Amino acid sequence: MEKRKVEIFTAGCSVCEDAVKKVNAASCPNCEVVVYDLNKGCKTDECRNKAEEYGITRLPAIVVNGQLLDCCRQDAVKTDELEAAGIGRKCC
Repeated sequence: MEKRKVEIFTAGCSVCEDAVKKVNAASCPNCEVVVYDLNKGCKTDECRNKAEEYGITRLPAIVVNGQLLDCCRQDAVKTDELEAAGIGRKCC
């Protein structure tokens, strides 16, 4: 089975932490969840480069298999959008 890569971009705030909790609660063993705290940054600046590459302009933001979820462009993270993106569903 192929893993689903879920990248969560946060600022380390309480709203972002709620999004991380939602993703972790919805994810299944086939989801590889990576959290990037843009406030802290990364040793290689990979997290900030990825945020720019994905066009992230607000946080929290969730990217599934390289695609920024629509909810993260305009609104809060919603469980139904996580499910629609395949988080929690086993991959073929």
